[in-house]
Amino acid sequence: MDISIRVAGAAGQGIDTIGNLLSSAFASMGLHVFSTETYMSRIRGGLNWTDIRIGDRELFSGKEKPNLMVVLAPEGLELLRADAGMCSLVLLNGEPTAGTVAIKLAEEAKALTGSPLMANAVAAGAVFALLGYGAGPLHAHLERRFARKGREVVEGNVACARRGAELVEPYLGAVLPPKGVRAPSTVYSGNEAIGLGAATAGVKFVTAYPMTPSTGVFTYLASAADEFGIVVEQAEDEIAAINMVCGASYAGVPAMTTTSGGGFALMVEGVALAGMLELPAFIMLGQRPGPATGLPTRTAQQDLKFAINAGHGEFAKAVYAPGTPRQGYEITRLALETAHQWQTPVIMLTDQFLADMRVNMPALDRTPRPIDRHILADPSPDYLRYAVTPSGVSPRALPGSSAYVVVDSDEHGEEGHITEDLRVRVRMQDKRLAKLEGMAAEALPPEWYGPENAEHLLICWGSTYGPCREAVDRLNEAVAAWAMLHFAQVWPVNAAGVRARLAAGKVKKFSLVEANATGQFASLLREQGVLSECELLLKYDGTPFTGEEIARRAG
Repeated sequence: MDISIRVAGAAGQGIDTIGNLLSSAFASMGLHVFSTETYMSRIRGGLNWTDIRIGDRELFSGKEKPNLMVVLAPEGLELLRADAGMCSLVLLNGEPTAGTVAIKLAEEAKALTGSPLMANAVAAGAVFALLGYGAGPLHAHLERRFARKGREVVEGNVACARRGAELVEPYLGAVLPPKGVRAPSTVYSGNEAIGLGAATAGVKFVTAYPMTPSTGVFTYLASAADEFGIVVEQAEDEIAAINMVCGASYAGVPAMTTTSGGGFALMVEGVALAGMLELPAFIMLGQRPGPATGLPTRTAQQDLKFAINAGHGEFAKAVYAPGTPRQGYEITRLALETAHQWQTPVIMLTDQFLADMRVNMPALDRTPRPIDRHILADPSPDYLRYAVTPSGVSPRALPGSSAYVVVDSDEHGEEGHITEDLRVRVRMQDKRLAKLEGMAAEALPPEWYGPENAEHLLICWGSTYGPCREAVDRLNEAVAAWAMLHFAQVWPVNAAGVRARLAAGKVKKFSLVEANATGQFASLLREQGVLSECELLLKYDGTPFTGEEIARRAG
């Protein structure tokens, strides 16, 4: 049993605040929580909303239609009219309208506290009451949330929440809520989990030019800088950011940058520089619909091939794409380890859906556990920075150590000095590309979910994990014939391993689920000889998939 609550309003009305209040309070009650955000690219105005889904089982995606709606901007009601008509109840901030319960939230807050800014607490109190939940968990969360602002602010918010509950007393019972089941009480967004993963893995330098939806990781690391000893630098542009990461990596510092499509476009020369210098440059790329500025606050999976092929020339790189906040935490560490083990650029793809989704899960470990940087402690006198090895990975020493470390962006020999000897060129290029074979052999295998004897297989990557997993559960309610194969590493792919996995099953139909218009991952799997014919389930309107939608389209 689960329901979805939509809180909608104009930018600047605190929609995100209400969403976080409700998500955290519900999680503290033992409910499973999954929230998503929809917002326009503007500072004020427009219509934004947060959907908070709560249930008595683990949730993996949003719902297509809300059960309860709170509309803070009356003019937004018309835009949401179709969804409002499906709701058990619509709570409107303003004058009465047909089919709504009207409450003047700001006026109520001002009457109680002298300020309209606590209208959010009135709305939160009303939602809790409409769901039939006791006010205790909400009040406790308001205490924690506003404790640093003093008792007056805390008491004002609690009073507003009580008032919200009183105002909706005539409508209690309109929505049947799920009961708590001792779900985890800690709530993380994708960006928070990724940021914590980077901090605990030992990132000591992060630089970026802010760009939605990647900025959340950057600001999280800034907030955690003192706790984890991280230097944070807002660069003047993305070109400076990637070059600073190259410089820090050369000096032996675990470093990263965060960016989105247009910013990453500016970084590609620096990515190629890292490829030639064999530096462990780590880039988190938050995808959004393009081309150009496109829909900067919406979601997409359109940069897969761009990431794989970024940079002029040919060189090894790895590309990861976590599907959930927990995977984001774990794969951030793996991506950083891969970059340092193989001395090459590594890109991690996220998107607005993953960045802003909030879910509850067991508390993530905040203990610092630095990765192995694979740096020589005692280089030999005859050290060569680019010594040819069977794996393609050369011994790495730090500049300023006992070793003489020479690097150059031009083609170079094993010692690092520029060369135009074409035989050396071939040898060094072969050395660098040899890394791909080893990286593919160690590639993270895709995750299978569902019955082993499934005849229909949904293949997905990145943030479509949750919606596809829910779709499998929905489709299998009738006949257990569906499964999911999710890729959290999209390059390089261990093609032989994936072919063997598929050959061991009984799959007759393959469906690729992607948030783009051209089926980029399907094309990649065909190129790798993993698949031939497959159905494409594509979406590119900037909104995320839901489990309901995938089940409907696939079935």
